[in-house]
Amino acid sequence: MAGPDGLLRCPWGLSTPDYIAYHDSEWGRPVHGDDALYERLCLEAFQSGLSWLTILRRREGFRKAFSDFSIAAVAGFGDADAERLLADEGIIRNRAKIEATLANAKVLAGWESGELDALIWSHAPEEPGPAPRTVTEVPAVTPESTALARALKKAGIRFVGPTTAYALMQACGLVNDHLAACALRDPA
Repeated sequence: MAGPDGLLRCPWGLSTPDYIAYHDSEWGRPVHGDDALYERLCLEAFQSGLSWLTILRRREGFRKAFSDFSIAAVAGFGDADAERLLADEGIIRNRAKIEATLANAKVLAGWESGELDALIWSHAPEEPGPAPRTVTEVPAVTPESTALARALKKAGIRFVGPTTAYALMQACGLVNDHLAACALRDPA
């Protein structure tokens, strides 16, 4: 579908200016670095059961509440921080998701630098699949996302399943699910 500037985009990326900006500048572009991937992993978990737009519009609130998703900083959060987060109107105040975010930071703080990045990227498909022509051709789960979710859970990471793992893979550029006609499919 054509956007306000005439460029063809994935249909989901046209409903609001927030989505246009996210679609055009971030979604599907490679993300590396443990803290950056921890942020995406956390946001995908918070999105579970909600629209991604809800998360995008609260993203700065999440960053402020969770110390810019610094694994080392969040790993140091205690009970008082958990209570503060449950009262923070700038984020999604879901106890299970907040507790998972804090627990995951504690797990990841014990990992070597680059280990989360390496684990996630080791699940990128070896060969890119064909460009989807319609949104119905975009999967919600793949064997790679199932394996990634399993590996993360085995390592002690909470609140991640195959669908969340696949959304992470899409958002962080492990797969390219921009539609074939989308101007951002192969950005220059």
